[in-house]
Amino acid sequence: MTPDLSIVVPLYNEAEGLGSFHERLCAAARGEARARSLRIELVYVDDGSRDGSAALAAGLPAFGLDVQVVALSRNFGKEAALLAGLDHARGDAVLFMDGDGQHPPDMIPTFIRLWKDEGWDVAYAVKEDRSDEAASRRMFVRAFYRLLNFGAATTIPEDAADFRILSPRAAAALRRMPERNRFFKGLSSWIGFRQVAVPYRPAARVHGSTSFNFLRLLGLSMEALTSFSPAPLRLAALFGASLAGLALLYGGWIVVERLLWGIPLPGYPSMIVGLMVIGGTQLLVMGLMGEYIARILSEIKARPVYYVADHVLNRAVAEAAHPAGGHPMGGQVVAYPATLASRAEP
Repeated sequence: MTPDLSIVVPLYNEAEGLGSFHERLCAAARGEARARSLRIELVYVDDGSRDGSAALAAGLPAFGLDVQVVALSRNFGKEAALLAGLDHARGDAVLFMDGDGQHPPDMIPTFIRLWKDEGWDVAYAVKEDRSDEAASRRMFVRAFYRLLNFGAATTIPEDAADFRILSPRAAAALRRMPERNRFFKGLSSWIGFRQVAVPYRPAARVHGSTSFNFLRLLGLSMEALTSFSPAPLRLAALFGASLAGLALLYGGWIVVERLLWGIPLPGYPSMIVGLMVIGGTQLLVMGLMGEYIARILSEIKARPVYYVADHVLNRAVAEAAHPAGGHPMGGQVVAYPATLASRAEP
């Protein structure tokens, strides 16, 4: 039977804490499944882990829940892993959360209540504060969201996480997005419908360490900006117009000085400074245009966003059929052939 809800969990080198996370996730999901008579499945997407996370996930017990494991052929990035989870999710509604344990499974009942009882189409988690982060990181995040939302048709909430639930119609709308250069937070905001923020505090990371350093965060920010927002080009155009206006005013002032007061025209230094400013501005704008052209080229090539190396489905079995702490007994394990998502059509 088709599940009512799919919980999509991207994984990248999370083998050390995956077992305990799976137990907590199953406990929260099973409680809601029993209380609301829902059919829930888990979809683990391994994004080219090097620590055996895919094999470990494939052997996790399916206690009352179907467990899919989608292993990508290499590391394609989190956005591709989220898309792979969305493509393989069989449920009508979809809930996304990270597999590092910082998105608490205890919030799953809150998300389901907002969807089922209050009729929200998208409920997304928002960090209550960033006081535990460095001041430089907080300033960077604030500047990024201000730039991202500059002149945007839809505002992307600041500090929103990928931890969110989408109703059946919101998930269906997101599945119709054909682009390959994706920014999940932006797309899930762009589709509209009824959306609500849910404050939360990320749990401390117990196992492993984050793979997001400042340079990678900067790269992802540029990817998000050029994939979703025209703000950099608009700011470049405004900067160019301002520079041209200042140059015109300065030129007029030089003419007035020469004609009225006989002040000689500035020579070599002013010319060099002017050339450097104009040349630097041109290079900046050309670089921004190059980033957008690269995104256009990527869309035109229409390469698959990801390739699937292995796909396993562990059918749910009753909890009584499991030995304590062991693997499922009597559950049906279905191994699928490797597939790909071309995203050529919505």
